[in-house]
Amino acid sequence: REAKAGTVRRSNTREPLACHEDGFGRNMKVDKATPQEPSYPQSLEKTSKSPENVPKQGRPSASCIPRPPHKPRPANLSRPGKSLEEMVRGRRLKTSQESLTDPAETSSSADSLKGESPTLLVSNTPTVPSSGSNVVEDLPDSAASNAPPFRDRCDSLPAMEGVRAQSVHGDRWSDQNFRPSKMILSPLQPSVALPAIQSCASSTLLRTTNRIDKDCMDYDVSAKEGLDGIRRNLSDSRLLEAMVSDNSSVSSMKSTFSVLTPIRPKDVRNRSFLEGSLLGNGALLGADELNRYFPERHVGVYIATWNMQGEKGLPSNLDDLLLPTDTEFAQDFYIIGIQEGCPDRREWEIRLQETLGPYYVMLYAAAHGVLYLTIFVRRDLIWFCSEVEHATVTTRIISQIKTKGAVGVGFTFFGTSFLFITSHFTSGDSKVYERIIDYNKIIEALALPKGLPDTNPYRSIASDVTTRFDEVFWFGDFNFRLNMDRPGVEEILKHNMGNNMEPLLQHDQLIKEMKDGSIFKGFQEAPIQFLPTYKFDIGCDVYDTTSKQRTPSYTDRILFRNRQLDDIKVLKYATCSTMKTSDHRPVIGMFQVRIRPGRDNIPLGAGQFDRGLYLEGIRRRISRELKRQEAMKNQKNSVVCSVS
Repeated sequence: REAKAGTVRRSNTREPLACHEDGFGRNMKVDKATPQEPSYPQSLEKTSKSPENVPKQGRPSASCIPRPPHKPRPANLSRPGKSLEEMVRGRRLKTSQESLTDPAETSSSADSLKGESPTLLVSNTPTVPSSGSNVVEDLPDSAASNAPPFRDRCDSLPAMEGVRAQSVHGDRWSDQNFRPSKMILSPLQPSVALPAIQSCASSTLLRTTNRIDKDCMDYDVSAKEGLDGIRRNLSDSRLLEAMVSDNSSVSSMKSTFSVLTPIRPKDVRNRSFLEGSLLGNGALLGADELNRYFPERHVGVYIATWNMQGEKGLPSNLDDLLLPTDTEFAQDFYIIGIQEGCPDRREWEIRLQETLGPYYVMLYAAAHGVLYLTIFVRRDLIWFCSEVEHATVTTRIISQIKTKGAVGVGFTFFGTSFLFITSHFTSGDSKVYERIIDYNKIIEALALPKGLPDTNPYRSIASDVTTRFDEVFWFGDFNFRLNMDRPGVEEILKHNMGNNMEPLLQHDQLIKEMKDGSIFKGFQEAPIQFLPTYKFDIGCDVYDTTSKQRTPSYTDRILFRNRQLDDIKVLKYATCSTMKTSDHRPVIGMFQVRIRPGRDNIPLGAGQFDRGLYLEGIRRRISRELKRQEAMKNQKNSVVCSVS
């Protein structure tokens, strides 16, 4: 083809091609040489003849003629209805699609990330004007402002920034002399700077790569803790050797598999899950497991004591007794002592299991006549409990009458021994001496421990069972009264509307005897800030209105003692005023107890609990919930709307 027809011959030899941009900002490839000297516009004549545009040997000439399009469109077939912006947009879309599908396009797009001014660039290479179009003019301002930024990719030709030209024929582009070059779209630039990749195991990018859920808040907690927090959460401190010294690595492993701490096969081979010495690595009752479950080495104990007055009917709801709403968390152990319990003891235990739900299992239950003592523990802590032992003592002259006396339960949790005693002493306002005798008989006759080892035999006394355990809780109906007449007590209660019960406690028999050292030696009691718990009329908050007119008194108490100083901390000591089915009000106490690692001489209970009671309690809990939902549904359906 001839050059005047708008075409250019291709050279058969593979030589470097010069490159420049057309009026659309696109790269164009031209041959090294041209068959004839083209005619230049006057505006570009001086530039094209400059020495820097003179072709050199082995280099492409800058005065080459660009290739025409593959299929030139006649001027009479152009669409006069299209605007300049639409034509530019359509041509850019077409060439970009060709570039995306062309595997031979290998030019880099890294340069496009640099900011450029929004102008259309043309090279200093002259073009052959077509007939009727021999003048090069500037683009309109509207077209220049709407055009996207482009950059000249050809480093062999000098860029002429700011030069904008267009060959105009009416309102149409005369693009017969321009061959549409292949163009790569500039990549989208982010609105904000991308974050730098961090090498820390807790970085956001690494957590996203590992697909950690956003609701895993362990990263916030782990960021505040040090390396000691990792050691507390590991079942074996040797696991740290193969892990990054960062809490997030452990948390990531937990989030990926489960909330349980991972265990290596090597640790399973080397450790003993049933026994181990105090300093043994990997012992079930050792320091590693204790720190893993209780980093601060404190366990929560909830104690409730209640004289039920032998009522057959149980309260409809025990939530207020065991799960008060003013506490943030439930405790690890629940110990319930009952005096004058209901005839159906099994029904009472099922009700307790139904109230505590599937989180707790009954570790042990013992009874002495109408004295009941029940112990519940969190189900995931049962493996750290030893075998449970119990003993009973009657304080009646006739041993067959089991209404007064005591029942005690002892066991070891990790390396700390516990003893829980519930008792019912002799009643009567003036029988203080008889109650002291009951106490002395119990501490001497309660045969505990039987097979459990004494954790500190050097502090034990053979005649006092309370000295043979680390932590002792003694609670029940002690029947100690106030040495005042009823009118005097009522007068104090009438004028005292706060929690200061000191005017009444000055006349308390138990406090006086404890100060004298005649009873409960070494025991302590939390400050009393509640009303007397005895004696009420059934179903109301009025004290005894019968003919006996008994004096209100603090008969129901919770006492504690410990071998080590400050091992027991009182969190709450109060009464449950909503339980009104008896003439006594229940008394509850919450305690924080310090625990220590165990030794290999502690016989383990191996997770034993009352399975039948557990299943029955859960079944009743589900049935109760279904009934409640059905009642709410019926209530909604029975609502009648009335128009006044």
